[in-house]
Amino acid sequence: MQHVKVPQDRIGVLIGEGGETMREIERRAEVRLDIDSESGAVAIDDVGDPVLGMLAPDVVRAIGRGFTPEAALSILDDELRTFELVDLESHTRNKNDLQRQKGRLIGENGRTRELMEELTGAEVVIKGTTLGVIGQPEEVEAVRRAVGMILDGAPHGAVYSFLERKHNELTQGFDVRQSG
Repeated sequence: MQHVKVPQDRIGVLIGEGGETMREIERRAEVRLDIDSESGAVAIDDVGDPVLGMLAPDVVRAIGRGFTPEAALSILDDELRTFELVDLESHTRNKNDLQRQKGRLIGENGRTRELMEELTGAEVVIKGTTLGVIGQPEEVEAVRRAVGMILDGAPHGAVYSFLERKHNELTQGFDVRQSG
């Protein structure tokens, strides 16, 4: 059995209308969820495929960190798809710095966060003191590097250029025909 804590304001999303989301997670991850809506504690018990069961805490955690249930459940669709959290607090000096850095990561009207998603193909959510990413390993890595650049004070233009280059690498793949 594994335990995950979910913020109070995300319990409703985790349970879903009439328990729909909770049942969907249980069905697809082959687990039983015991959600304490008072404390936000979620006990996760494997009842089927242990490999799927190992992913269930990430699905629950992702919903707790602000992802939609659909985005969180996508972790179960592809064995390479991963969920990662970046702790923004550990990269900032104080509350004001945290707010400023979150503002830089979100960008004007959410543009920076949107570009991270558009150019990498990953899903990105900024909530509280964390930035969450769901995607393929190379997508998650590109977002992690872009976030690191922003937190280190790089100008947005440089970060966008990096993301454009990554986008081209990720979408071009490789050509199997040999030239010559």
